Amino acid sequence: MMKAFQRFLLVLGITAVLVGVVWLSPYGYLIKGLRMTYLIGEKSANYLDYKGFDKREVANDPERVSVLAVSEDAGTVELSSALREMLKRTNSGSFLVFRNDSLVCERYFEPVADTVMTNSFSMAKTITCLLFQRAIEEGKIASWDEPVRKFLPWVGKAAVEKGEAVDGVSPDQMEANAAALTLRHLITMSAGLQWNESYQSPFGITAKAYYGSDIEATMREVPVVVMPGTQFEYQSGSTQLLGLVLEQVTGKHLSDLASDWLWKPLGMEAPAYWSLDKANGRELNFCCVNARSRDFGRLGLMVLHNGKGLVDSGFLAMARKPFEMGGKVLVPFYGHSFWLGSVDGVDFQFFNGLKGQYIVVIPSKNMVVVRTGHGVVKPADGGRIFDCVKLYVGEAVRMFGR
Repeated sequence: MMKAFQRFLLVLGITAVLVGVVWLSPYGYLIKGLRMTYLIGEKSANYLDYKGFDKREVANDPERVSVLAVSEDAGTVELSSALREMLKRTNSGSFLVFRNDSLVCERYFEPVADTVMTNSFSMAKTITCLLFQRAIEEGKIASWDEPVRKFLPWVGKAAVEKGEAVDGVSPDQMEANAAALTLRHLITMSAGLQWNESYQSPFGITAKAYYGSDIEATMREVPVVVMPGTQFEYQSGSTQLLGLVLEQVTGKHLSDLASDWLWKPLGMEAPAYWSLDKANGRELNFCCVNARSRDFGRLGLMVLHNGKGLVDSGFLAMARKPFEMGGKVLVPFYGHSFWLGSVDGVDFQFFNGLKGQYIVVIPSKNMVVVRTGHGVVKPADGGRIFDCVKLYVGEAVRMFGR
């Protein structure tokens, strides 16, 4: 018995030393990552993991909650077999359909219910876009074409100052790239950062940004290795830089801006919570607005109705078209933080988050579709719009949009 206890103490001591070494290394964030994934039975980030993050409230106004029109059979209407199968296959948490401003379909799946918040993941990028446009309209920023270094003079400098090539790109060229970087490059995913948007490697930049405790320090180390505006590459770091600019020019937390400019005026039914890099820290604005599905739907309705006076309608019209640079469409499926798709001749635009978080706006049908959950079906044709979102839209239109 004594020997077994001694072995236990030895293992415990070795484990404590190893944890301490990792904590003090550049990979200290891995401890938080392990705690929030493998130690609770998950293999990666999940749409209920906000419980493990420090958070800041995005306050609503309980006295100004907008009353949704809800069809009597919204919770019982029969779904098509194809839709039921896909919702089950992708481990869905919720599926809502709004038609002509009425909630005509509302389904929840364990462990999600109508009062349960879920993580937006990268739908927060589009929320950041809306906040940034509002800041422009408030006169805090002149335009999307302002240079990023006007606000964040340190962007790209750490790599340049090391005096070494990165990915074969010389320090002089990286300096030129960073100097050319504009806010519009960030919002259209044409920034040219050295950022591998991989969610599989625990040692990658995305994992460090997600689980790390100092998001600005992480961003300061990111070089600009491609001339901005020349190619599309989806990079969470681009949106995070926009958040740091927003915080600087307004002097406010992004959660407070979202409360003042979206949550309160839209009459959200509950507060949301934005995950932070640490206690009282900065919002992880490339991801992680945690909210109820109905309130995600209210965001979609705002976009459907051309901003409802909260965001410029002309900007929203432009943002939901493919981004053009020098008269050339960079990619057909992405605008200013809105993804773009079409199914059976019906065009749609959507907020898009990891593991299949969607707010889909379908203007021609006066519809909004919300889906949250923990799984996707990737496109069989190798394209960028997942087969699951096409099915959600196609079936919603077939069932409710005729």
